Amino acid sequence: MKLKIQTVFFFCLSAIGLHAQVWQPDNGDGTYRNPIIFADYSDPDVERVGDDFYMTASSFNCAPALPILHSKDLVNWEIINYVFTQQPPFEVFDKPQHGNGVWAPSIRYHDGWFYIFYGNPDYGIYMCKTKDPAGKWEPPHLVRAAKGWIDSCPFWDEDGKAYLVHALAGSRAGNKSVVMLHEMTPDGTELLDDGVLVFDGHENHSTIEGTKMHKRNGYYYILAPAGGVATGWQTVLRSKNIWGPYEDKIVLNQGNSDVNGPHQGAWVELKNGDDWFIHFQEKQPYGRIVHLQPARWENDWLLIGEDTNQDGIGEPVKSWKKPNVGKNYPVKVPQTSDEFNEPKLGLQWQWQANPQPLWATPTAMGFLRLNPVVLSGIKNLWEAPNLLLQKLPAETFTATTKLQFFHHFDGEKTGLIMMGRDYAYLALEQQDSQLFLVQKTCIGAESGKPEQEVKRMAVLQNEIYLRVKVAAGGVCQFAYSLDGKKYTDFGEKFQAKEGKWIGAKLGIFCMRNEHENDGGYANYDWFRIK
Repeated sequence: MKLKIQTVFFFCLSAIGLHAQVWQPDNGDGTYRNPIIFADYSDPDVERVGDDFYMTASSFNCAPALPILHSKDLVNWEIINYVFTQQPPFEVFDKPQHGNGVWAPSIRYHDGWFYIFYGNPDYGIYMCKTKDPAGKWEPPHLVRAAKGWIDSCPFWDEDGKAYLVHALAGSRAGNKSVVMLHEMTPDGTELLDDGVLVFDGHENHSTIEGTKMHKRNGYYYILAPAGGVATGWQTVLRSKNIWGPYEDKIVLNQGNSDVNGPHQGAWVELKNGDDWFIHFQEKQPYGRIVHLQPARWENDWLLIGEDTNQDGIGEPVKSWKKPNVGKNYPVKVPQTSDEFNEPKLGLQWQWQANPQPLWATPTAMGFLRLNPVVLSGIKNLWEAPNLLLQKLPAETFTATTKLQFFHHFDGEKTGLIMMGRDYAYLALEQQDSQLFLVQKTCIGAESGKPEQEVKRMAVLQNEIYLRVKVAAGGVCQFAYSLDGKKYTDFGEKFQAKEGKWIGAKLGIFCMRNEHENDGGYANYDWFRIK
């Protein structure tokens, strides 16, 4: 009965659009508001193929990796896939590697194939490809082993030659603020040279990176952000010769707007010839949220946003007329709530490292089972691979989950966590053969600081509702309920903090201190965000 009732309930939510109320960019009157995704899709890139738009973004250490989002109008997006579940090198990414892994991917469609190139700053440039972005992707292929090569983008010229453009990460390469270009085999599997420096940004475009290459009207263009994540701007480079020299022009910055560091993203041309630009804004602790800007070409320069202060540089818009794609499409948002009625995890969920099969076992019986993973010897949950997390979906929201904890041994624990460089959780924990509700925080998790217990209370039942209410700025208040009706605040308010290169993430976990035969487990009935 539970499955049927919940299915009808969720269908009704979808039918009247309530599932989109957390953050809805489509104003319903032919206009939209920014951000179009109030969630951490860092370094977004978009490719149009026919009437469909496909987005990917950085995923760093999180798995599954390289999200694929789909839209029909550049405003309404949903998650449809990930490129891979296990990130290579496997022996490295089986453990949390915060801030490492997949950096600034690019997505392109060429000769019937979808390609994604990404730089792993410690291992080199990788390529994945598929015929169907919603289907199976070929596993990552190491195009070139290298240290500090990042933000790569392929380009195929009219003569059939292929190229790869990328930037350098100073933290690994020892150099930065330059743009490198290589000739590449047409199948994208191998670079044919060691690279040519085609632009030096040290003088006017420090930390130039995020390179995307295009060709239009006889010019080669490299779109590249500069100036840093939180304070930067969008630069366009152009040249009649692919090897340069390149002219440079700043085409988008904060100006008098309240959108800091608007840059790093995708130029998209519609079928009717209209131009748009998708980029991010750093908004701690929410991460890098996604904006959509109108764009246009003037004198063979791509101009982005609206030049409200008349300084010749575009600024982000708060609201605008939706892209003219020929028809109206239904409201969609990236998935958040999960009823756990399907025999697979929802696409909103990611782990802190390459997942193992028994961490979580989906069922078709209306719940998700989390098994307690042995986490002995770790300093805190920054080192825990088995946190099941999703992105924060809006500035203010409430997340609630219902669970049953079948605890068998002391030290077993399960609950609701807000994870980042600092973290806090509300959990059920067995100690001295007794079940307790506990709130714990960890300030300085990245530095190995220990958890601190805020509050503990004995409980007599193993079924409980856990909730966190997130206020503006990421201020969190945890609460619990024993009946799903009356909620009681528990513990202290907690200031959410971003992770390493990502926003804070919200989710669930189950752990124990040592291996025991037939350990306990937790059945999560549902997870709802409103």
